[in-house]
Amino acid sequence: MKIKGYRRPDGKFGIRNHVLILPCSLCASETARFAAQKTEGAVYVANQGGCSLSRRDLKVTLETLSGLAANPNVYGTVLVGNGCEVVQASLLAERIREKTCKPLEVLVLREEGGSLKAEEHIIELAKAMRKQADLLPLQEADISELVMGTECGGSDPTSGLAANPVVGKCSDLLVSHGGTVILSETPEMIGAEKILAARCEKQDVKEKLLKTIKDFEEDFLCVGENPRNGNPTPGNIAGGITTLEEKSLGCVHKAGTTVIREVVGYGEPISEKGLVVMDTPGQDVASIVGMAAAGAQVAVFTTGHGTPTGSGLIPVIKLTANQETARLMADNIDYDCSPVLTQGKELETAGEELFEMVLRVARGEKPKAELLGFQDVSMARYCNFA
Repeated sequence: MKIKGYRRPDGKFGIRNHVLILPCSLCASETARFAAQKTEGAVYVANQGGCSLSRRDLKVTLETLSGLAANPNVYGTVLVGNGCEVVQASLLAERIREKTCKPLEVLVLREEGGSLKAEEHIIELAKAMRKQADLLPLQEADISELVMGTECGGSDPTSGLAANPVVGKCSDLLVSHGGTVILSETPEMIGAEKILAARCEKQDVKEKLLKTIKDFEEDFLCVGENPRNGNPTPGNIAGGITTLEEKSLGCVHKAGTTVIREVVGYGEPISEKGLVVMDTPGQDVASIVGMAAAGAQVAVFTTGHGTPTGSGLIPVIKLTANQETARLMADNIDYDCSPVLTQGKELETAGEELFEMVLRVARGEKPKAELLGFQDVSMARYCNFA
């Protein structure tokens, strides 16, 4: 079974061929955005951080930004620094080069003589990179090279009853073909720890999984907060979800039934094939960004109430099992699996249909969030700005 895309010099395979304009910090972000808007075929990652960071957040930020540049869907990166930020352009460039040998250009606003001159130079570099990217031939690769992120947002009871189990069937199919699936959203594993731990064959993987979930909750408790104060959300509760534990039991269905091979930190590279758990927040966009930084080329995203978010780097496929949401948000929903609940459609059938859609997207078809141009960005962080 084949997918289509582009072989990178580091050996990875991308299903898109983006030129990325990547700011090191908030202070360089607007200049980078202006340049991206004037460069056809370039994508831009908004960066609201990059400065006044704790050591822990600096590590996460460097891991995430370098991972986005290394994502297989990216041909090359134009890195834009301001000059005085914590995430120095030279430091981030070093991290990127540790992960990939793809094209990388680096410039700093102060050294360019200000934002207008820097913008002109960014556009020049990005257009030259775009020309080179367009010369790459479209190739085929085995589906075993595909890494699929899974996400749920705006969940309601139809998510846990049908949409997430449909994703689980799709996940099992991809793993059976040698591919990789990422289960994200650590807070939505609280209450389902024992279920997930039972699926870890290796003791060290099981211990890391349980520690990851425990640490997430303790990070809140140590500052007098509780993750349950923000999760479930008002939308979840209005839809009928009553507790975080109840939400978790629906969330983990996205992982299917296979063995958990690895547990990784936010945005960290994946070294195992099969099912992988990533430590991410419950916030949808930050979760997608973390999985993209880890190397996911595509994501499937279930929603009950409906959410339009997408990514500029990886195509995001939206599905719902809520018939009303499918009707009201037809502009945003790619796959309506509500017949599982309303017409008795088998989960296996719906999972196979979703899997076929993932294949089509991995061969070039664009889901609605990609067609609409969504480029939502948020990154996980632990502390307030210093």
